[in-house]
Amino acid sequence: MHQDEIKAVFDQQAAGYDKQWAKMAPIRNGLHFLLESVFAELPADARLLCVGVGTGAELAHLAQKNSRWRFTVVEPSGPMLDVCRQRAENEGFASRCDFHEGYLESLPAGDGHDAATCFLVSQFILEEKARSAFFREIAKRLEPGGILASSDLASEVGSQDYEALLHAWMNMMAGASISPEDRERMREAYANDVAVLAPDTVASIIEAGGFESSVQFFQAGLIHAWFSKRALMAAA
Repeated sequence: MHQDEIKAVFDQQAAGYDKQWAKMAPIRNGLHFLLESVFAELPADARLLCVGVGTGAELAHLAQKNSRWRFTVVEPSGPMLDVCRQRAENEGFASRCDFHEGYLESLPAGDGHDAATCFLVSQFILEEKARSAFFREIAKRLEPGGILASSDLASEVGSQDYEALLHAWMNMMAGASISPEDRERMREAYANDVAVLAPDTVASIIEAGGFESSVQFFQAGLIHAWFSKRALMAAA
């Protein structure tokens, strides 16, 4: 699936996205809870880059917890960004956000950020070198030593562990009222349109994008999350 096709899917899902995934909130809340500890030592006036922010769940959590942080919000789907912007206005932190509809490559140059989030985004980049280049674009926009928190679906596809996790994952989706048709589409997407790779491989891809050793700080089913610091040398 090409970039424009992925964008079109999220354009169509935007209006009902939060409602559709409401029953998955325990996973999201656990990730955000641990994210607080990853970012605990950021400055009181930190600047954060939120890449592929969708409807803004992690953005809202961080903005509510840190009243002086400012955010650069990047999202290629206009309808998803509209939902995100409306959330920010409703919850009173829109004035601390710069919203950018588009991809990282089109984000205007500006001051470096202290940290970045990138949740369930890089998995849609199937080619490993292109995936590292994506992380390199994030690294370019961070201060040296800036922290990246990233999550993606990850597992050793073809292994017994993956088959067991995938089975449990689909059972969880059924419990979250995801229809059988949608669950079958997810299976097909994981096989064809999502780069589900071993966790160590994802970590090495992040590091090849200009980051120091990645530390896995979260796992819930197939979702894994890492944090890492931008290498002190400028990203190439």
